Amino acid sequence: MTAAGGRPTPVVAVDASGEGRARLARWAGLAGALLLAVAGYLGGALPSAPLRTTPVSIWQGPHGPVVVGAWLVGTGLLVGAWWALRRGVPSTGWAYRTAGLWALPLLATAPLGSRDVYSYACQGWAYAHGVDPYATGVAEAGCPWLDTVSPIWRDTPAPYGPLFVLLAALAVLLGGGLTGTIVLLRLVAVAGVLLVALCLPGLARAAGVPTRRAAWLLLASPLLGVHLVAGAHNDAVMLGLLLLGLLVLVRYPGKPRPLVIAGVLLGLAVAVKASAVVVLPFAALAAVRGRYTVRALLRDAGWLAAGVLAALLVVSLGSGLGLGWVGGLTHSADSAQWTSPPTAVGFVADYAGDLLGRRTDAVPVARAVGLLLLAVVLVALWWRAWTALRGLNDARQRVARLAAARPRVTLRSAGLALAATVVLAPVFHPWYATWPLALLAVAATRTTWFVLPCALAACLTLPDGTNLARFSKAPGAVVMTALVLTLVTLALTRRLRAARARASGPPPGRS
Repeated sequence: MTAAGGRPTPVVAVDASGEGRARLARWAGLAGALLLAVAGYLGGALPSAPLRTTPVSIWQGPHGPVVVGAWLVGTGLLVGAWWALRRGVPSTGWAYRTAGLWALPLLATAPLGSRDVYSYACQGWAYAHGVDPYATGVAEAGCPWLDTVSPIWRDTPAPYGPLFVLLAALAVLLGGGLTGTIVLLRLVAVAGVLLVALCLPGLARAAGVPTRRAAWLLLASPLLGVHLVAGAHNDAVMLGLLLLGLLVLVRYPGKPRPLVIAGVLLGLAVAVKASAVVVLPFAALAAVRGRYTVRALLRDAGWLAAGVLAALLVVSLGSGLGLGWVGGLTHSADSAQWTSPPTAVGFVADYAGDLLGRRTDAVPVARAVGLLLLAVVLVALWWRAWTALRGLNDARQRVARLAAARPRVTLRSAGLALAATVVLAPVFHPWYATWPLALLAVAATRTTWFVLPCALAACLTLPDGTNLARFSKAPGAVVMTALVLTLVTLALTRRLRAARARASGPPPGRS
């Protein structure tokens, strides 16, 4: 095709090239998903798989080279295809169809990347048989599937909320055995992913982000396919309820009944996994309609809080578990890995102490400092969001600007809060990265800064759940600590330059 004057039309050529690239990425990602499914079938987190493995023992085991090769190549293809189209895909429908196509092989294979689904099964079994999973570990409870649970979690209470314990117990009662229970738990996770997919376009449109990009970044993410679909992690249910609650908020701010409903949904998300509580202060900002004043915040956030508290009380008391699940949260930090920046800094401090002949035991201190810093960051993020929204009160065309700015500011701030939680928490697992990804995908304008860490996180595990961070403790801790110091130095340098620029005033000749 040519334009007037016989010159070629560049837009058509670019569109054709883009479609060809998208088509190549779609089939490369599908090939990657199929290879991951093969790796899962031959060496995934199967009930009979050995629990204590290393990359070397996997390689030397049955089908070892095929398992490792299929996993590495499949992960590379899936991550590469996702990364290649991070800035845009042909359409929202294309993104949904491609993500669904990639999910099909992962839905049919063994659990991948983690053995947590077996812990869910045993915790559900304990509750279904009259044992409080918040008071005892699954080993003491007598779970018949104990051999499938990772040793580190056999003697610890359940760290999940009462709603998920109820869902796990229901899966046990309906499943009739381990295989049936695992299948039902995966279907529960898939239901959570479908709920995420249902809410995503509305949130993206409200925040002014292209739905095609948001759908691709979240639904086609290797983390979502491998860990939430194949791995059946309960994060899928938490995110589904969280996004649905936020969608109700951004559509019906200031209306008591929808605010209560949104609060119930957010409370149920917390009752699955307590990490969702970080979003609640930002949800309170989204609840306000019209001018942002303290009175309006207290009024509208009050309806939201009523829904949250009602959901938590009904689930906690109705299950008969009370608030025992709060105490179980402390055991989630029993694992120590360099993938958590505070833990990595503590490791390096301990290594330095060993070189000096002193025992420092710095990991608990570094983790405590990380949690203290997290509290400061969360308060700062909330205050910045509140100040930005208050700044719109006196703007011209205030109602229209508030309607457009509220979802963008609140959702982005909530996503940043979840990102800070993931970075500064005592423990990091790859599927934790889906928390901020879910909100930043629908609210952030720049994407590389959070898409790149998610791509790297997808490469941290092997199909049977072996965590590669366990076998790179010292070098990983040193690299992570160096990265932390570099980022802190860059941030401080940037702030000093900005402060000097403000102090020096405008350049000569300008006013």
